[in-house]
Amino acid sequence: MISASFIFTEGELDAAFHRLDALIEAAARETEGFLGKESWLSPDGAKRNAMYYWRDRAALAAFAAHPDHIEAKRQYARWYGGFHVVIAEVLKSYGDGAFDHVTPNRRARPA
Repeated sequence: MISASFIFTEGELDAAFHRLDALIEAAARETEGFLGKESWLSPDGAKRNAMYYWRDRAALAAFAAHPDHIEAKRQYARWYGGFHVVIAEVLKSYGDGAFDHVTPNRRARPA
């Protein structure tokens, strides 16, 4: 499993941004191998993180090649104050099972 975190600061988000953002969201969900997405806001509210989960690198590559995604990358400076991307392989995932998560939710053993 691969995760792709898109961490960014917002600039001016106009109607064109929201239209393209909706297209990108649909493209991600329609890409074979898309597993899910979650979003986070930093404690100070300055940065956002949109984290996408993919079955494998091929699925992420297919999404990265989508024309709407390429268009958004071309125009990012219109809408973002800055960005940083982290691509990672998910090696392990666990919790207490109290809520579902896109990654395998193996039950943690009590300490």
